[in-house]
Amino acid sequence: MANTIRNIMTTDVECVTLLDNVYEVACKMRDHDVGIVPVVDDQQNCIGVITDRDIVIRGVAGKRSGSSAVEQVMSETLITGTPEMSVDEAAKLMAEKQIRRLPIIENGKLAGIVAMADLAVRDKFADQAGYALSEISEQRGEEHLQ
Repeated sequence: MANTIRNIMTTDVECVTLLDNVYEVACKMRDHDVGIVPVVDDQQNCIGVITDRDIVIRGVAGKRSGSSAVEQVMSETLITGTPEMSVDEAAKLMAEKQIRRLPIIENGKLAGIVAMADLAVRDKFADQAGYALSEISEQRGEEHLQ
């Protein structure tokens, strides 16, 4: 199916483990120009994510140092997709959950990640990305950290 997430997801994803600290995560974000880093266990199971917002809200504003453990700032509640889901399904899920990045899991392992930008740069998927972004931007209420 040409319209699946597998065709647009980023597969070369930088990850961290619970052995890393917040400073190391921030450096990976800077060095790879990303706003999210999945947290994986030793079998590559995605057990959480750290976003740039997590670092600011739970780290800096929470008065935690850069040497704080990953698990002190990571988001453990994961919203994930699969490589075989359609771009439309992913866009709707991202809009509904008000997230801009979606970890993609296959056979229990992290397979990649899809960001709103991935949807937006594909001309044929621009409508789905626009819909999701407008839903994320317009909805009010509790803000999600992911």
